[in-house]
Amino acid sequence: QVQVVESGGGLVQAGGSLTLSCKVSGSINRVYTMAWYRQRPGEQRAMVAQIHRIGTSDYADAVKGRFTIAIDNTWTMVYLQMNNVKSEDTAVYYCHAATDTIGWYWGQGTQVTVAS
Repeated sequence: QVQVVESGGGLVQAGGSLTLSCKVSGSINRVYTMAWYRQRPGEQRAMVAQIHRIGTSDYADAVKGRFTIAIDNTWTMVYLQMNNVKSEDTAVYYCHAATDTIGWYWGQGTQVTVAS
């Protein structure tokens, strides 16, 4: 089992910055990818950024150059640095852990609201 708990959401002005955090616990050694997803009202949940155990990362086109995913050396804290936020970044953001044999795990989500 893996537990993930997000924090850091809130209200931010357009053009501003916000950092989301995700605390990971449990069978961390089984995790091979950590990701941030978001779900906007009326839309499906979609990947925003992900980082892999092999050292690579991926971003959705909409956030490239503005968002950065980072993880500590122990893989117990994952961050999403959000810069130059836009109104369309308003969503519930979810932390996600993908493991090799014990499934996928989601956090409860944290709301990010961008005021224009």
